[in-house]
Amino acid sequence: MGVIETTKNRAQAVVKAAATPKELLPLGQIIPGDCVEAMRSIPTASVDLVFADPPYNLQLGGDLARPDGSHVDAVTDDWDKFDTFAAYDEFTRDWLTEAKRILKPDGALWVIGSYHNIFRVGAILQDLGFWILNDIVWRKSNPMPNFKGTRFTNAHETLIWASQGEKAKYHFNYRAMKTLNDELQMRSDWVLPICSGGERLKEGGTKVHPTQKPESLLYRVLLSTTEKGDVVLDPFFGTGTTGAVAKRLGREWIGCERESVYRDAALKRIEKELPLDESALTTMQAGRAAPKVAFGALVEGGFLKPGTEVFDKKRRWVATVRADGSLAHGKQAGSIHSLGKDLQGAPSCNGWTFWHYENGGEIKPIDAARQLYLLAVED
Repeated sequence: MGVIETTKNRAQAVVKAAATPKELLPLGQIIPGDCVEAMRSIPTASVDLVFADPPYNLQLGGDLARPDGSHVDAVTDDWDKFDTFAAYDEFTRDWLTEAKRILKPDGALWVIGSYHNIFRVGAILQDLGFWILNDIVWRKSNPMPNFKGTRFTNAHETLIWASQGEKAKYHFNYRAMKTLNDELQMRSDWVLPICSGGERLKEGGTKVHPTQKPESLLYRVLLSTTEKGDVVLDPFFGTGTTGAVAKRLGREWIGCERESVYRDAALKRIEKELPLDESALTTMQAGRAAPKVAFGALVEGGFLKPGTEVFDKKRRWVATVRADGSLAHGKQAGSIHSLGKDLQGAPSCNGWTFWHYENGGEIKPIDAARQLYLLAVED
């Protein structure tokens, strides 16, 4: 108990330090080596958000095979192996202590895990003084099946969102999340597909990283709890999903990663990423039947990117897709349904059929993009 109290008190004390100028931070860089040592090089109270995807300590024994005998590309890397639970707990306490130190007083922590580790991580972060705001269930729309048929299919992972303490301030873009979800309050269960297809980084047909997270997941995390220009640090940077999404959304990023192959892949990936322009980055700040798929899910998944122009079939009105799934037409903004309704002066509007976009020279209703999303989710 003494060790926990000591690290807790030390972590709580340092958050009162003065703000650090951004020019003193390694923005847009991946710090090599052990994440704890890397974070110790970051000034106190200088980061707005920490997103952590730590080793899950899966405790896998032997190879995993499908019923047809083919090999399953599972997590067998050394970075996921710990001799004992005590060793994993010590590692967790060390990086969480540094995360608490480098976060600003109104900063926040996100950490993702599975049943193998998330309960241990949650207890330790509470011991260190973090205050849990939500646990988010990422329900995978296309999970890997349980090939042995001996357990339920592992179809979800858990994210913890925590502030610096019970009374600490934190950022939450409630209105943007509601807009992203077609004017319904965003819930704590997120149905998103796993990383697959063209988004999955591969070299010679082999996955570069076994647990690459989908960009849609980080998109929602960063859009909901950060502002343009905020500094986001990822202590387990991997192939750079956090950095790629941060760049797109106009956030600053810092990564920590010990594996050189992941660092190289991440830098190449982020270099190709284009940031959104100012108008597309604007989100709702301040209508109602919701379809089964929210328009924001298409934006998160890249099926209709922020900055895309949409228009009614007769091209009387043109609107721009924004980062939170809202549309902007001049000084007017709203969801696909509410903006269409307001522009027409109509009592209601089905935005899915009212708005169109151009794809390869062909004009399609945005509902066509929704169908592509549904097909991708089902794959």
